[in-house]
Amino acid sequence: MARPESDLSGGGDDPGSQGSGPVAPARLAAEHGLSSVLAFGAHPDDIDFGAAGSIAAFTEAGVAVTLCLLTAGDAGGFEPGRDAAEMARVREAEQRQAAAVLGVDRVILLDERDGFVAPTAELVGKIVRIMREVRPELVISPHPERAWDRLQKSHPDHMACGEAVVRASYPYVENPFAYPELAAEGLEAFKIRHLMLTTAPQERVNLRLDVTGQESVKMSALRAHFSQHPDAARMEGYVLEKMRQIHGAGGYAEEFHWVTVNAPDTISGF
Repeated sequence: MARPESDLSGGGDDPGSQGSGPVAPARLAAEHGLSSVLAFGAHPDDIDFGAAGSIAAFTEAGVAVTLCLLTAGDAGGFEPGRDAAEMARVREAEQRQAAAVLGVDRVILLDERDGFVAPTAELVGKIVRIMREVRPELVISPHPERAWDRLQKSHPDHMACGEAVVRASYPYVENPFAYPELAAEGLEAFKIRHLMLTTAPQERVNLRLDVTGQESVKMSALRAHFSQHPDAARMEGYVLEKMRQIHGAGGYAEEFHWVTVNAPDTISGF
């Protein structure tokens, strides 16, 4: 793994996994000069489960965050009698409400088929377009690897989303010869600096972000996805307990696989 530009934990390649404990998102943003973050999810609520506390802390610190959902999530939900089109409308409204809770103004919805996302060249091109529009320093995405410790994290759509985002992040977004129609529209190639991957296999986790104080904001964002929670109290209890376990010292944290795509000493192809 490439070494982070600034070591947040006092030594080693794993920011936040060593040293005194989880890292404050505002500190991470300051250390790495983050002004723009782009977060991807396969379905509405994916980003909120994985990173809502961190996103809320980023926006509070003045970082602009954009959300992009690959599907409308029309194959989800537990209420009988709703067709796919109605479910898609409901879930879009839920996601926009959740985003507002986190201080996020922009939500982009793509039109992939819920349950059948695949990292095709077409989808990668759509993601490259959005990346070149937003030009973030940091991209948040589900992990492309399966997590055997909790298989529910590894919905096929999540892994396909992660694979498409990673492919877009390198090499396509920075290759001026890839997707030439984008360059013709003025969407020039640029380099993504970092990835922060949710739903990671436990052995890949190398970053914990301290979101103590944002846990209630995260719960409010998750509650906005009302159609997905037949037992909201059980969901909240599970998520809060998991965040306490990740923190390990009486607070709340979220965990990620942090990857540096382009550091100051990175040579293309190596």
